[in-house]
Amino acid sequence: MIIEHGAYQLDDDPGRVDLDVVWRFLSTDAYWARWRDRGDVERQITGAWRVVGGYAADGSMVAFSRALSDGVALAYLADVFVLPEARGTGLGVELVRTMIERGPGAPFRWMLHTDDAHGLYGKFGFAPGDARYLERRPKR
Repeated sequence: MIIEHGAYQLDDDPGRVDLDVVWRFLSTDAYWARWRDRGDVERQITGAWRVVGGYAADGSMVAFSRALSDGVALAYLADVFVLPEARGTGLGVELVRTMIERGPGAPFRWMLHTDDAHGLYGKFGFAPGDARYLERRPKR
């Protein structure tokens, strides 16, 4: 599925993902992912239920997101980012919209973790978990 957004394209074709761009961002700029090694990141992308990338007019990747899912009822949104040169264009909003509202996961219960993007995700109905939600945090 290709979605046009101004000078950018959003595409869920996993073959278009530039692993070097994703690795560079996650290993240096992403507070949530710097502990992973490149092999981890590549396995996560390869094993993702769905990926959506954002691409500039020249075809270079400038945004990314991936999701894990059972393919039936629930999904987890992860590794969402927009490179600095493409920020402020609404691309992040369209990236999230494309992942969770356009495509096979639209009716799912979506989950995610964030320290700094509550405003963005709130636009899509994400809110703190209810009394039924529990999680076991990793022991790193």
